[in-house]
Amino acid sequence: MVSDRSDAAVDDSGECYHCGLPATDGVRYDVVIGGERRHMCCAGCQAVAQAIVDTGLTDYYRHRDALPESRKEALPEALGELGLFDHPDFQKTFVRPLSEHSREASLLLEGITCAACVWLNEQHVARLPGVEAIEINYATRRARVRWDAERVKLSDILGAIQAIGYRAYPYDEARSEEIARRERRSALWRLFVAGFGMMQVMMYAIPAYVAGEGDITADIDQLLRWASLVLTVPVVLYSAAPFFQRAWRDVRLMRLGMDVPVALGVGSAFAASCYATVIASGEVYFDSVAMFVFFLLCGRYLEMIARQKAVRGVEALGKVLPAFAERVLVDGSDERVPVSTLVPGDRVRVKPGEAIPADGRVLEGESAADESLLTGESRPVPKSVGAVVTGGSLNISSPVVVEVEQVGDATRLAAILRLMERAATEKPQLVRQADRIAGYFIAALLVLAVSAGIGWYLVDADRALWVFVSVLVVSCPCALSLATPAALTVASDALARRGVLVTRGHAIEALASADTIMFDKTGTLTEGAVRLADIHTADGVDRQIALAIAAALEQGSEHAIASGVRAASKGVRKQAMAVIAQTGRGVEGVVDGQRYRIGREDFVEELARSPLPVALRAAPGDIRTPVFLGGDKGWLAILLLEDETRPQAREALQWMAAHGLALGILSGDASQTVKAFAEKLGVANASGGLSPQDKHAAIETLQAQGRVVAMVGDGVNDAPVLAKAHVSIAMGEGTELARTHADIVLLGGQMMALTEGIVLARRTMKIIRQNLFWSFGYNFLAIPLAVAGWVTPWMAGIGMSASSLFVVLNALRLQRGRSARE
Repeated sequence: MVSDRSDAAVDDSGECYHCGLPATDGVRYDVVIGGERRHMCCAGCQAVAQAIVDTGLTDYYRHRDALPESRKEALPEALGELGLFDHPDFQKTFVRPLSEHSREASLLLEGITCAACVWLNEQHVARLPGVEAIEINYATRRARVRWDAERVKLSDILGAIQAIGYRAYPYDEARSEEIARRERRSALWRLFVAGFGMMQVMMYAIPAYVAGEGDITADIDQLLRWASLVLTVPVVLYSAAPFFQRAWRDVRLMRLGMDVPVALGVGSAFAASCYATVIASGEVYFDSVAMFVFFLLCGRYLEMIARQKAVRGVEALGKVLPAFAERVLVDGSDERVPVSTLVPGDRVRVKPGEAIPADGRVLEGESAADESLLTGESRPVPKSVGAVVTGGSLNISSPVVVEVEQVGDATRLAAILRLMERAATEKPQLVRQADRIAGYFIAALLVLAVSAGIGWYLVDADRALWVFVSVLVVSCPCALSLATPAALTVASDALARRGVLVTRGHAIEALASADTIMFDKTGTLTEGAVRLADIHTADGVDRQIALAIAAALEQGSEHAIASGVRAASKGVRKQAMAVIAQTGRGVEGVVDGQRYRIGREDFVEELARSPLPVALRAAPGDIRTPVFLGGDKGWLAILLLEDETRPQAREALQWMAAHGLALGILSGDASQTVKAFAEKLGVANASGGLSPQDKHAAIETLQAQGRVVAMVGDGVNDAPVLAKAHVSIAMGEGTELARTHADIVLLGGQMMALTEGIVLARRTMKIIRQNLFWSFGYNFLAIPLAVAGWVTPWMAGIGMSASSLFVVLNALRLQRGRSARE
């Protein structure tokens, strides 16, 4: 609708205020924004802008960094097609049910051009009744939306996004790659035009540099100037157009961005050169302009490639699941079905060389699986009957029949992808600091460039312009802004390929600076495959009855010890009622009308109301884990469970100690067991019998001493202490709660992968320091030289571009990471 506000000021510019295209002359499409009547180019932009105003989101126009893509199609017709997205069968591939009514979808947004676009979409969609949350990743253009299906439809959400000028689709790797391909193609064309123009202009500039005085006649010199101007026009108007657009937007918004000095430098040098050409007097800098634009585009293209490569590392995980699977029917025959139709309980046949379509267990056959893409483990993992297999891993040697247990977003692969996406949405503190410094640097740079230009104008007016341009160009803080994010992006991808999944933005910096690493015992330093080694019962207590009671109490627990207890119980089955779990102490419940407890000695003693009998005490030095069982009528038994030490645990701990890290073990197991186990691994600092609160307090004490603490755990009991540590690390096969709280996940469960992560994190911080040192050092050296008039614009362009290229190429060295064993 056309606004009827007659008291609003009128915008007389000829451009569409929403998309920037030329506004229509014959027909007026106006919207009042911020008290001023703004021109729109078409009814579509008018409808979008009015929707933004009506929902109170006009701040979008003040904060956006880039113009949205123009949408000329009729809005109502486009919105009418969105009802297809509400069909349950269509939603199977990209919508995940969280509860009875809550749903979550992964969408791909098209038209996102800046951070303000992200803000606008998040604010607009979050205001819809029934929308519970929305998060948009600017780097990947992916949106994760959660909503109440009883209150709002998915088509309503997509329509709301489309109403403000954007497009949302179910996330699709092919479409995501197409958008990235268009971005690369556009950048390459701009780079090609700049490179071609630079080479041609340099051909016309060389004679002026090498010829002696009087060697070139005035008419030939003027001809060369005009030819250079013609060849530089496409470079400035096409290749450098994004710099001018973003700089103009920054100026209108009264803010300083990195494109402001670039546009000022290129624009002033080009304008002065055009003026000198027209009047046939003075210096021209067409070669410097073309060269500067070319090298700047080179640096930004490489940065884009590095970012997209890291994103493709995530996308590669999303593509490992096959589209179809061979489902085994009741009569033994096979049928080819889409993987999206599989449900838990289905049986699928996986041939050698095929990817396993879902999480499950091997029912028939014996083979090996390549899990390198998921865990970083390069060696094939043997798989026999009963073995757990992960969707996305590759069956290598023989056919197997797998029973499906988890499908879709419930699989381990989906959890990995969600954690990686969470890490990508967070901006580390280092990046925020670099952005702030770059902002102040730009302001100081503009003041310095203007001062240098004025100073030289008073001394030598002929040199004032190119000194002004040189100062602007030579010290553009692109390298400063690229120094940290480029290294962190490459490092996250390199770590993921080693089986170390970074799930929080600050994790790499914190891991690199950690000087103390504390470990849980069960499931972390041990395999977590606990088995019952022995059981001692009190007088008159039947062994099988005691095991049945223990298994009934532990039925709902995820802890590895509970799994070992349940596995040991055979024959007699009992049911526990009114079960209450006390984290870090044990479980209480009613079995056959009597109250029992299983867990730590002091916990059971409170109910038994008598000290533990001597016959139920573990022998001194026994490293097996004791679990106590008793009831309100006295003690029943002590269960001695054993767990194999995790492979590489000793080697990893020795490496960490040799590299200056203080080590310790914090465990809920009995103190005697923990100390004996720690002595076996060569760890001096070990504490047992700890509750989650005790572990939390132990971490607090270390932090109060100035230690930077990393905590490695796997289970529910570790969640609070994982959240307290400076950096938390969870084993990949641990509980979902531990992985959610962890900053880093060891996907393959290999302890040496942690040492690889420490090495790479330290190298990353070293690379970042090198980049920052180069960025600051280069500017401190180059700026005085430019102010002194010793740096020409073309030299400044090379220097600035070279500094940006250096930090990107230096960051890419992290892809060739060295092993911790070297």
